[in-house]
Order: sequence, then structure tokens, then C-alpha cells
Amino acid sequence: MSVKQTESKITALYERLSRDDDNAGDSNSIVNQKKYLESYAQQRGYTNCRHYTDDGWSGGNFERPAWKQLVADIEAGKVAHVIVKDMSRAGRDYLQTGFYTEVFFRQHGVHFVAIANGVDSDDQNSNEFAPFLNIMNEWYLRDLSRKQKTAIRVKGESGKPTTNCAIYGYKKDPENKYHWLIDEEAAAVVRRIFQLTIEGKGPYDIARILFDDKIDTPAVYFGKQNKGVWKSKEEFPNPYNWSGYIVGQILSKPEYMGHTVNFRSHKQSYKDKNAVMNPPEDWLIFENTHEAIVDAETWELAQKLRKTPRRHDTLGEANPLTGLVFCADCGAKMYNHRSRGTESKPYPYDAFECSTYKLAGQKRSAACCGHHISTKALRELILETIRAASTFAISDRDAFLEKVRSASQLRQAEAAKDAKRKLSKDKKRITELDTIIKKLYESFAVGRITDERFDSLLADYEAEQKTLQASVTEAEERLSAFAEDSARVEQFLELARKYTDFSELTTPMINEFIEKIIVHAPERIDGDRVQEVEIHLRFIGQFELPAPELTEEEIKRQEFLKKERIRSRERYQKLKSGERIVGVPVTLTCKCCGQEFESKRTNTLFCGPNCRQNSTGRRRRRAAVGRVPAKTAARSLSQQGQM
Repeated sequence: MSVKQTESKITALYERLSRDDDNAGDSNSIVNQKKYLESYAQQRGYTNCRHYTDDGWSGGNFERPAWKQLVADIEAGKVAHVIVKDMSRAGRDYLQTGFYTEVFFRQHGVHFVAIANGVDSDDQNSNEFAPFLNIMNEWYLRDLSRKQKTAIRVKGESGKPTTNCAIYGYKKDPENKYHWLIDEEAAAVVRRIFQLTIEGKGPYDIARILFDDKIDTPAVYFGKQNKGVWKSKEEFPNPYNWSGYIVGQILSKPEYMGHTVNFRSHKQSYKDKNAVMNPPEDWLIFENTHEAIVDAETWELAQKLRKTPRRHDTLGEANPLTGLVFCADCGAKMYNHRSRGTESKPYPYDAFECSTYKLAGQKRSAACCGHHISTKALRELILETIRAASTFAISDRDAFLEKVRSASQLRQAEAAKDAKRKLSKDKKRITELDTIIKKLYESFAVGRITDERFDSLLADYEAEQKTLQASVTEAEERLSAFAEDSARVEQFLELARKYTDFSELTTPMINEFIEKIIVHAPERIDGDRVQEVEIHLRFIGQFELPAPELTEEEIKRQEFLKKERIRSRERYQKLKSGERIVGVPVTLTCKCCGQEFESKRTNTLFCGPNCRQNSTGRRRRRAAVGRVPAKTAARSLSQQGQM
């Protein structure tokens, strides 16, 4: 091929610089590469030069934008020459670099030159050493990858973020690149996503809301700031295209609690750019390294709600109590069953039943029992419990704190003192055992005791020490739980103060206040259906308000209502058995006129006196027609005899 190029063809001057090459100094900088290539092209008489530049791209990645554009122009027949500073600028992957330089360029009649390595595709002698250069470049990449992994591991274990940029909702501190600051614009969206989750919205519902409100997706938001995967884009198609997956990823990140999470993923090889997720137990989490966007309670509540899918019914609604109601006997979740009705009464039947009992009925077997309770009654109990506990907590914090403490495992401060005394005693004994074991080793070393005696004593002392250490750990946990009572009360108070209106039970109230609900089987007590329901509130568990003292009028009122219930049941039982009783109006049909009327007696035949008289007169007339007087009958017989 002639050195001089026709004016219709391009001389491609390709430059590449990775982040690691940038650390090597200015000799490999993009500016210096351009000057070097332009000088070479000018000296050799190449014209129509065009630069193809990939800044910040690894040589092992052939999905570089400028390289892909160069390949496209070659396939279109626009390029006559490709000139690079050295072989490593074209790439550091042995196979792919060899494919382009040895196969692809030759197939398309492209002249390739690597100046520093003396490689010229028109000179066969210079090409013999090119494969070895590619191998050395790949070895360099392999060695660099290993060193980078080691450096990242050291940095990650020190608590510094291993990500190149802060996650959505944060930005890097200009004064310390390893510290994150809150990006208020994006953080507001993150807080809204968590709040919508607490309100009972699913990831796809939240994505639809953000789309309707025209909120930029995280990728678009970063792209407009010249960050992330879309940093080089000028236009962003579908900028509001939120998805349930994106929302779920945001909800799952512990970083929003103020933690640093490292080693969330890894790559199998420096040649494979696809990240493989590590299991959560392999993550390295450093707590409270930056300011939190959401508190730990909100984040934990969001995770709990995500684990319990709430399926929408035919009316498009999900029951907010799903996953919170449990059977007291078998521990299974309660199954919500409701039927579709009208707009005024959407759910004519809405109740919870034990799922074990429900499944047993489908399999025609017997297991557990129904534990049936209506959703309406359950919601009323929940609202009353939340209202009463919140009002009591706000009005009398000290009494509320004392009530919470008495309900906890360590009920009184005296119990805590006893635990502390025992804890101190156990720790002292552990120290003594350390001294005894040390002396035991010394006695064994000088031959004062036999091997068998040493093994026996050592085993006994170590077993005692292990038991004491377990006891110490348990006591410390119990004391810690007791010390946290005040903190838990403050958390509940903070939650209670958020709500000023307890007239209606809302989904956020259920999600924020309720930990779980345990429903017991119903019982019959004095003829009444009685069912125990345990409502466990977040932070304070099951809470029972102190019973108020009843006035004499309230006591009399309750006794009167109890007697009325007994009389009502007795009347019902008599009616059910068919007995005639007085006092309960029933609807009957008049035997005379056929009209309906009400009566307190079930054996009443007529609607009034007139119908009773008319009916009596008719009966008399019918009887008179059918009856013949005795004298008239005798006269008739005598007349017949004379004839």
C-alpha cells in the first residue's frame, strides 16, 4: 500500500488512557499521545487525520465508545490507516488484540502501525514480534488486576467505601473523597420511597407514582451531573422510566442508615466485567460512617413489609393486616377472606381464619380450629389499643415507662441489681479459674500431678469457666435490655407524637405501630362469645393499660346490660325450641282478612276485634245451616207415615 493516502480515506489516530495508565505520569496522557501521533503522521505524509479517543477505559475492555466507532468506520470502508502509540493502546487482551491486528484489519485492507513497538502491518518482519507484545500486555493487565484486588481489599477492610461514586442520595465530600454527604434533592426522593412503602405501597406502585410525578431515575440524575454510566450522554430517552427493580434496590441498601457496605459483589476475572453478587453474610458493614437519610427503625420496617407480599383483590386493594395476624395455637399466619360487594359496602364478609385450619379443610382433614374473627372487630381493637397506649404515653411518660419496665423480662430495678451482683460474682470466679488453670499447668510442668489428674482437673475447670462465660453473656444481654427500656419508650413516644388524629385506623398507623397480633380461639363464658386478642406494639411489645376504677353508675349499667343479655338469650332459646312466650313481637297473618299484623303471642289468630267477631259469626251461621230442629224432624216423619 502506498504511504500517501487518497483524500477520501481516513487516517485514524487512536488514543486510549485508563485510570491506571493515568497514574504512570504525563507520558501516556491523552494530550501527549495526540501530539505524538500527529507528529508521526505529519512526518510520514499521512493526511485526513481523525482522532479516536477513549479516556478512562481499560485495555481489557473492547466495548470502548471510540474503538467501536473506529470499527464501524472500518467496516464502512472509510479508514485506510490506524496508528497507535504502542500495542497496549489498542488493547491488553491477547486474543482480541491479535484478532483485530492480525485478522480484522487485514480483511478490510487497513494499514496498522504501533510506533513505539516498531510494528507495521506492511512490514512482515516487524509483525513476528507482535504476538509476544500482546502476551506481555495481557500479563501486565493480569498482574495489575491482582494488585488492584489486593488494594481494594485493604481499602475495604479499613472501612473506606470501595465504590467509585456515592450511591443515589449521597455525594462525595469535596474535602474527603472517602466521606459521603447527603444530596438533599435525591435524598428527598429516597425518603419518599421509604414513606410510600410504610404506607403500604409496593415497589411497582411506587415506580408508577414517581413516573407520574416526572422524577428522574438515578441513572438519568447522575448522567445530568456527568456521572455514572450515562455521563457521556447528551439526551436521555425515558428519563422517568422508574421500575420496581430500581425501587427495590434503593429499599435494600443499608447505606441509607449511615453505614458503609463493602464487598457487595465481585468479578470472576479481569476479562469478565459482569459482577457476581456476594451473599449478605460476606458483606463487610461499617456502621455510622456518614449521616443517615432514614433511621434504622424505618429501614427495618421497610424490610419487614417487603418480606410480606400483599396481594391486591378484585377491587385493587390489599389488606394492610396481612402478615401481622397469627394463630395462638399453631403459630401459623391467619388467612384473610373477604367477598366483593357494592360500592357502599365493598366487603360484606371480611374476616380472618387460621391458615392451618383453612388448608386442612381443603384437604378434608382436621387440624387446629378456625379462630374466626372479623376484620372490623380486629381493626377496632387495634385502633383502641394504639389510641389508649399513645394517649397514656404522652400524658404520663413516667408512669408509662414504669408500666413498660414491669412488662419486660426484668420487671423491677431490684432484679437488675441482683443480676449485677451475680454478674460480678461470675466474673470474679472466671478470673480465679484463670489463675487456678495457670497454676495447674505449672504443677503439671514440674511433675507434681499425673497426666490423668491434670486432664481431669483441666476438663472440670474449663467446663465451669465455659458455663460461667455463657451466664455472664446472658446477664449482660438482660441488663442491656433493661437499660434500653427508656430508649424504647422514647422511640414509642416519638412515634405517638407523629399522629394527632386517632379517629381512623390508617395503613401507615398499622405498619408503624403494630409488631404482630395473636388471636386465640373463642370461648363461651356465661353464654357470651369471648375471644382473647394479643396486640404487640413496636418498641414496647404487648401493653395492657391499667384498668380504670368504675363509678357506681357504670357498675349498675354493666350489671343491667349483663341481665339484658341473659334475658335476650333465654327468649331466643325459647323461640328456637318453638315455645310460646310473651314479650317478643312477631309477624302473623290474620285468619279472617288475610292481612299481616304483629303480636307478642305466637298463637294469635286475628288482627283485631272486628275480624274475631266476623269469624265467630260465620262459624255460628255455618253450624246453624247444618243443624235440623227435633220438632221439625218429627213432623216430617209423621207426615210421611200418613201418606
